[in-house]
Amino acid sequence: MQPFAEIFPLIAYTAATVLIIGGLLVAAWWLGAKSTSRNKELPYESGVIPSGAARRPLSVPFYLIAIFFIVFDVETAFIFTWAVAWEQLGVAGLLHITFFIIALLLGLAWLWVKGGLEWGPTAGRNADFSQSLRNSSE
Repeated sequence: MQPFAEIFPLIAYTAATVLIIGGLLVAAWWLGAKSTSRNKELPYESGVIPSGAARRPLSVPFYLIAIFFIVFDVETAFIFTWAVAWEQLGVAGLLHITFFIIALLLGLAWLWVKGGLEWGPTAGRNADFSQSLRNSSE
């Protein structure tokens, strides 16, 4: 009888969750609009009628932002985990997290120097481009 007493809250929570989700789905189906039209079947893209193919390649800055988000999200998870257990980790943990943060900062500095953070037009590049146009027209 003891194992059932330990697992009963999990079973009750699962049953309540399934009932609530099922009830909400039934309510949405029952209360929702039943009429359809051509306009309602069009895909919604921020109020703009879609045009062209949906399988166009995305620009490189989109992927860079996604990669930066993942890198800094994982970094944050490691740093928060270290912060929670910093008393148990002691000096060794401090050295490890310091090395981790320095490695990430060096990577960010390298990316900055290489121009990986310049996603759009900048004044310097625009001036270089204008100068090259003037030189080519002469």
